[in-house]
Amino acid sequence: MKVKVHWIIDGIAEIEAESLEQAEQLIEDRLNLLAESKSEEMEFLGARAMQGKAYLPGSDEDTEKLSSEV
Repeated sequence: MKVKVHWIIDGIAEIEAESLEQAEQLIEDRLNLLAESKSEEMEFLGARAMQGKAYLPGSDEDTEKLSSEV
């Protein structure tokens, strides 16, 4: 039987960077290296996209807390 599986990988990497943009680029570069070195596995898994967003520690949590208090 053929079955489709939708999967999501979630993670948080902490790195040193000069800016949010640089942090995103550094992680994107590492993920691309991983995807290229494991291309057969990525194809088997049907991987189509990777996405991420940099933020300063604490800033995302503070925004969520404020919006839930309103």
